[in-house]
Amino acid sequence: MTAAQIAARATSDELQRRLLETPIAAATERTLLVNEGRTMGREFPLPAETRVFVVANQKGGVGKTTTTVNVAAGLALYGARILVIDLDPQGNASTALGIDHSEGTPGVYEAIIENEPLSKLLQPCAKHPGIQVIPATIDLAGAEIELVSIVARESRLKRVLDAHLAETEEAGEKYDYVFIDCPPSLGLLTVNALTAAREVLVPIQSEYYALEGLSQLLRHIDMVKSHLNPGLDVSTILLTMYDARTKLAGEVAAEVRGHFRDAVLRTAVPRSVRISEAPSHGQTVLAYDPASAGALSYLEASREIAMRNNLEEAR
Repeated sequence: MTAAQIAARATSDELQRRLLETPIAAATERTLLVNEGRTMGREFPLPAETRVFVVANQKGGVGKTTTTVNVAAGLALYGARILVIDLDPQGNASTALGIDHSEGTPGVYEAIIENEPLSKLLQPCAKHPGIQVIPATIDLAGAEIELVSIVARESRLKRVLDAHLAETEEAGEKYDYVFIDCPPSLGLLTVNALTAAREVLVPIQSEYYALEGLSQLLRHIDMVKSHLNPGLDVSTILLTMYDARTKLAGEVAAEVRGHFRDAVLRTAVPRSVRISEAPSHGQTVLAYDPASAGALSYLEASREIAMRNNLEEAR
């Protein structure tokens, strides 16, 4: 059985069990999985139309940015063309992808405030050739206030993104996925992201407090669906910082799966020092340590996202 077949058959529980076995064997298997992913190319199912995800959760520290950059990296390993839009003024997604976002760097602020075309703001990701990035700078911190007085303030991002997607498709350079990384709030920047997107990916930390704010996020999403974006769908829930040794993590996972059912990915991302270390080196965990448990988990989550879309198109 090839490494790819192992990945295709593995469930989250099987992955967790394997990670606890002989360390050398586990590390070898993870390295094979990631390295084979680098060479599979078009064997990985790509969507017929661009899928636009907003990665949102108003609670901080649940892994939004980490999920954004690592899922994007996982899909890029299999040949997908990715656009990552960093909508968080902290610019953490830009940092993790090794993108310059120092003050004065043209980025998403110029797109939503000055209506600058995205094609003029793109930066390529050196570690993951399939990824293009629109960076966030500190200028974005004042965008919430500036947006208040602008006409159609909720759809500024949608306008420039739709124009860019149409332009790239016409040029034969269609993106397969767009990921919009949101700040930990439900302000106008997040509303812009929800208005521009077609799907919502919600990372949920495997702890009790992470569930408390979820109902508020869902109400906010419903309001956006009712007034601004009827086609928005909470399609993907990802459990992060999962510790299989604790009873609480299992209870949180069971509650989330019971409520959201098929929207929850089978893969749960474990707590990992490597995942935390990677951004300090300007890398995703897939580039920083492809043999780590975190890298394998995000690679598997990426595969699930792609395969789900493939199954829906086949129906």
